[in-house]
This record gives sequence, structure tokens and C-alpha cells, in this order.
Amino acid sequence: MFATRKILPKIYRHLCSVPLLPPSTLLSSLNCSFSSIISNHQQPQIFNKSPNTNLICTRSYAKGKDKKKENKGKAAKVVINETEISELVKVETLKTQLQKAVAHMEEDFIKNLSLRSTTGSIESVPISLNGKEHTLQELAQIVRKNPKTIVVNFATFPQAIPAALKALSKSGMNLNPQQDGTTLFIPIPKVTKEHREQLAKNAKQLFVKCKDSVRDVQNKYVKQVKRQDKVSEDLARNVEQQIVALADQFIAEAESMLNKKQTELLGDK
Repeated sequence: MFATRKILPKIYRHLCSVPLLPPSTLLSSLNCSFSSIISNHQQPQIFNKSPNTNLICTRSYAKGKDKKKENKGKAAKVVINETEISELVKVETLKTQLQKAVAHMEEDFIKNLSLRSTTGSIESVPISLNGKEHTLQELAQIVRKNPKTIVVNFATFPQAIPAALKALSKSGMNLNPQQDGTTLFIPIPKVTKEHREQLAKNAKQLFVKCKDSVRDVQNKYVKQVKRQDKVSEDLARNVEQQIVALADQFIAEAESMLNKKQTELLGDK
């Protein structure tokens, strides 16, 4: 309404100034003049809002599903309380069995993952004979003939030679023993890139074996807890979680040893 009152006087003044013209010409002139007046008229602006202007600060909150996605994979840290564990299982026996699995892996690393075959590493190679397991040094005399050859004499237990040949070949030390009667001649292999990589793979296999042993111990004790029906559910659940967390610690220790050994095997020039 306000705009109309301002525009009409302008139209009237314009009509008065227009000379007498034919109707068609007059109508065309009026249309052009009206359009010009409308386009030139500036309406008052109370507020000029830019498309990029933000008047209200908002804060977005994650929805329930989004929160679950953010927290997924972030397991709560379990605090190990040995006093609480001991209420349901023998915690010292549990720790001893877990440590035994890691110690066994460490022994295997020493025996089977040497870059250079030494007399000491060959002496401890396990040999199966008549259903029993023996070390090579228990069945034969082992001497280093020269820097490149180790001699193994089976004069006392010649029947152990086939098993010894098999065990030495599969020892992971890249050995290729040669038999001459009751004696084995073992050339000390040159350290190659392929040999290093194979030893690193063997280390990973020994770690996996250790990890499985730790989990076996863990599962055995978790089952012991589950069989106890005269304890509160909260206590049983807490102890189960702590047993798993304790096993995880030993696995982490074993994995650290694996990483160190693989670095030694692959990085040693």
C-alpha cells in the first residue's frame, strides 16, 4: 500500500507530460514508463540478510547410533585385581602357566632362530626316537670340524640317524646334512636374504603357537569361573574379564619379543 501511494503520482505526472498520440502508441509508451518507474523504485529495506549470515549458533550432538559408531572398538580398560581373581581361581598358578607359554617361545627362538648354525643350536634339536623325545646331543657326539662344517657321530645310536636327518632338515636352520655311515656332515649354510626371511616366518609361527597356548590357559580358567554357581554374577564376570586381560598382557609381551627377533633377523647385515 505504501509503495502504491508513491508510484501513482509519478504515473499521473508522466501522463500529463505525454503529447496527444494515437491510442496504440500511447499504450506502448505507458507500458514502458510504468516498467521504468517500477524498476527504479527502491523499497525501504529494514534488514539486509546475507545468505552466509548466521544469527543463531547451533551445536550438533551425535545421535545414539553415531555415538555407538564412535565408541565401537574402544573397549573399556580392565583393571587387574589379583586379590579379586584369587577369590575364584589360583591366581599364582594361572600366572605361572601363562608365563610358561611365553618362556617356551623364548627358548624356541634361541634354539631355532639363529642366523648362523652353531654347535650349541644343533645340540638342542629335538629328535623323536621310540616314542620319546631326545635332544641331538643325547644321541650323538657333536664336534665342529672346521669353521664351515659340523660333524655328528651316531656310533652309539645308529638307529637314530633317519629321525635325526628329518629333524635337522626341518629345524628351520637351513641345514642340509650329508650321511657317511654312522656320521653326519653338516655344512654351515651361508646367511642369505631368503634364509633371513624364512627365519622371520618361523618366528611368527612360534609366536602364533605361543598365543594359542596362552588362550588355552585363559579359557581353562574362565571355564573354572563359569562352573562356580555360588558366587555373584558381577564377581564372576569381573574375574573372567580380568583373566582375559591378564592373558592379553602375556600375549603383548610375546608379541614384543617377536617384533624384536624379526628386526634382528631381517635387519642384521
